[in-house]
Amino acid sequence: MISKLDKINEFSIRDKLIALFLLISILPAIGLGLLVGVTVEKILGEQATKNTLQLIDQVNTTLESSITNVQNVSYLISMDSQINSFFSHDQNNYKEEEQGYSIRKKMQGFTSLYPEIAGILLINSEGQYISNELYAQNNVDLRKEKWYEEAVRNKGIFKIIGKPQKRNIVSQINYKEDEIVTVVRAIVNRDTQEISGVILIDLKLRVIGEAMNNVHIGLSGFLTVIDENGKDIYSTSNREPLVIPEAILLGNDWGSYKKVVEGEKIEFIYQRTPFTNWTTVGIFHSDESVAEVREIQLYLFFFVFFLCFAGITVSYYFSNSISNPIIELMKMMRKIEDGNMEIRYVGKRQDEIGRLGKTFNHMIAKINNLITLTEVQEKQKREAELRSLQAHIKPHFLYNTLDTINWMARKHGAKDVAEIVASLSAFFRIGLSKGNDFIQLKDEIKHIQSYLAIQKVRYQDKLNYEITFNPTLIEGRILKLVLQPIVENAIYHGIKERKGPGKIIIIAEQESGCLLLRIKDDGVGIREEELNHLKEKLNTLVILNKDKKENINFGYGMMNVQARIKLTYGEAYGLSIDSQMNKGTEVTIKLPLNLEDSKE
Repeated sequence: MISKLDKINEFSIRDKLIALFLLISILPAIGLGLLVGVTVEKILGEQATKNTLQLIDQVNTTLESSITNVQNVSYLISMDSQINSFFSHDQNNYKEEEQGYSIRKKMQGFTSLYPEIAGILLINSEGQYISNELYAQNNVDLRKEKWYEEAVRNKGIFKIIGKPQKRNIVSQINYKEDEIVTVVRAIVNRDTQEISGVILIDLKLRVIGEAMNNVHIGLSGFLTVIDENGKDIYSTSNREPLVIPEAILLGNDWGSYKKVVEGEKIEFIYQRTPFTNWTTVGIFHSDESVAEVREIQLYLFFFVFFLCFAGITVSYYFSNSISNPIIELMKMMRKIEDGNMEIRYVGKRQDEIGRLGKTFNHMIAKINNLITLTEVQEKQKREAELRSLQAHIKPHFLYNTLDTINWMARKHGAKDVAEIVASLSAFFRIGLSKGNDFIQLKDEIKHIQSYLAIQKVRYQDKLNYEITFNPTLIEGRILKLVLQPIVENAIYHGIKERKGPGKIIIIAEQESGCLLLRIKDDGVGIREEELNHLKEKLNTLVILNKDKKENINFGYGMMNVQARIKLTYGEAYGLSIDSQMNKGTEVTIKLPLNLEDSKE
């Protein structure tokens, strides 16, 4: 199955460059346009909300001022001695006809001073009342009215009742219930802490309307004032009041809220006044607040379109300027494939394409030199093969000479000389192997046995050895002469340097489908810094040069074995070494297990 990367690689460099330039030019432009659009929309939305809140704050300031005036009037009324005589039923100081007229005149003075007041009514605990504008209907007991009971429950605290509902009070001007707001305050006797009476003041909503009607929100937006229960106090719109979301009533003192009402996106911006506990809400369509944003987005669209058009044009130009020289080089390479080695790149470019053309010319010159060199080497190889055939008689002469010495030693009874000559003959015979690079494992073991037999004669009891192998593995073929250099190092740098006799153990075994040859000795071991240096050399496949002075004085044979194995079998195979001072060294040779060739 073709991967996505392979599919991309099927496109030409020109197409890839065009796509790259388009991505570099168009995507940032689109991203910038979207970012600017979102940022502008956010900023304008926040600014609209801020401006609306400022307008609402002005309205709330007017409302608080009017309510504060009414509250101050209630305080002034409660401090008047004549009115206190009316509330306390002091018949000595209060004479109904004389004092009642004076109290009404004072009430008229308050309504003249504060035009927002529609009427004032005073009622004592006996049910008697005085008012300049308001009158009870049908001589009912006003103490049973809800507004009276609400004032009594608040015990002297100024209380806003809201719009009057089904109360038995009428005014001379006959204000409707939705044209006024009622506030009450109970008068508490300072001595007995009992309720002496209640002050009722009606506030004209026209005053609120004057403050709100001058405020315009969007094209069709409007303001509305609601109490803590969500009931409408006043609205600048003649349409049917909207149901204010509960989140506004239960939420913070100010903020914004969006909701879909009858398929239209409506935005509510509100602010609550702590003094009245009323909430002024600005209501408008969300689409009106983004009209300016849409205009800006239109400009951004044209800007991005222009950038995309310019990006496409520039991408075609630059892609052709890069791909066309490469196509020319490809045509030249096809001519070289056809055997035309005289063709050369001609150009004045100084960029990477120009340097690539010059490198192409150098490559053709190198190829021509290599072709010439190969022809010379082939000629020299044929001459070397002829010389090798002429010298093939020399190994046979060596074998025959050693056999003659062996026969003569046995004839004269020199058995030890005969044995060492026989070992030496086997050592050379297997080492030469008729010029073959691969031998069976049993021959490699026989070769190392011959070598150890020769060394045993030299070192006597100081050198001991043991060879263990799996009989099923001896027919396998391996690269020849991989054990002797390792064993030689073990003898000269391990066993020879230790005090007393030493031992070398050679094990041939199979593990994870590979052939492992382990060479262990109980010699003096290798110092840690020398061991690390040797491991580094083995890992980097650097063959030590005998002519160079190294910090370690051994390893040349091991490096040659490592190089031969890796060059023959690959990086997965080779030598590994581990050693401890005064305990010994172990070298492991990892080779592929090749039993099939031995059966052929």
